[in-house]
Amino acid sequence: MKTIFLDNASTTPMYSEVISVMQQSMQDNFGNPSSIHQFGRKAKSSIENARKNIAKHFNIPSSQLVFTAGGTEADNLILINAVTNLAVTRIITTKIEHHAVLHTAVYLQKENNVEVLYVNVDEFGAVDLKHLEELLVSSPEKTLVSLMMVNNEIGNILPVEEVCEICKKHNALFHSDTVQAIGHYKIDLQKTPIDFITASAHKFHGPKGVGFMYFKKGLGVKPMLHGGEQEKGARSSTENVHAILGMDKALEIGVSNLEADSTYITDLKKYFISELKNLSDKITFNGLSSDVSKSSYTILNVRFPVENKMFLFNLDLAGIAVSGGSACQSGSNKGSHVLQAFLSDEDAKKTSVRFSFSKFTTKQEIDFCIIKLKSILKRD
Repeated sequence: MKTIFLDNASTTPMYSEVISVMQQSMQDNFGNPSSIHQFGRKAKSSIENARKNIAKHFNIPSSQLVFTAGGTEADNLILINAVTNLAVTRIITTKIEHHAVLHTAVYLQKENNVEVLYVNVDEFGAVDLKHLEELLVSSPEKTLVSLMMVNNEIGNILPVEEVCEICKKHNALFHSDTVQAIGHYKIDLQKTPIDFITASAHKFHGPKGVGFMYFKKGLGVKPMLHGGEQEKGARSSTENVHAILGMDKALEIGVSNLEADSTYITDLKKYFISELKNLSDKITFNGLSSDVSKSSYTILNVRFPVENKMFLFNLDLAGIAVSGGSACQSGSNKGSHVLQAFLSDEDAKKTSVRFSFSKFTTKQEIDFCIIKLKSILKRD
């Protein structure tokens, strides 16, 4: 059976070059980077070289990068550190963030008596920056603002430069979950002075189980994990050497081909939108995902004019892999918390599907998907 992967916002296939780098490392670079002998020094040197390479892409010192097991750990580390180490007593976020942020904020609210406030979003899931400023003005308490750069379900792009200015004006720290942005957009942290960002390698054709966090100079990090002094004391645990090298290679490839890849995928997304509109004038799009200037070129969230709990299953039977929302919530029967935050009850009940693309997606696969969607919709 023909199979098509249109769930690249959940994970991406690894580049063959990344696999080669990791395989070579597994064979030749197996030392513990904390060991002082030559095998350990070789592993440590490889990690630090990867750290320097990654840091260059963001125009930051390598000393401000901490390697983690992925975006979720990085988000947790940043939020918990802000409260326990940087004296933050208020967190301002939205109800459409990834649960790595939302659940951590609720945890800190319960365990540390942190005040958690939510910025309004409009009917397209766009963050109300005027309301953000009103919340910041409302209290002199030290505040962390946490807003994702690219929403993982609807693809909305946050106007980060404006948020940076608002946060600076009101002396608030700014954390952005950039998991869906890194490897797909150029981020210069000197020009866009976000205080904390997070990354997960498997979102840009790297391996799973590795990512990183960035923290601005002066905003030191205390560990959540204890038992060693790895990562300059910020993250105890033997580093995942092979995965770190794979992440470095994946980001190198992604950044070097950014313009060509983004153009190619954007054209695919536009074509898919056009074909969906031809399929039915009752098909609509959630958030700003159909606006290629205001949403990620890799994500399209489609609302079909049916209520069909078997829709994703039927697509899977047809060989097409997609998500109803975040892959982390694929086993949930509660629906998408992102869509529920701004859709009407009636629209939220309809079948919404997140299609997400990569440089490996083809026009022929889009055509095949349209044929299968037409067949499924006919049955409904």
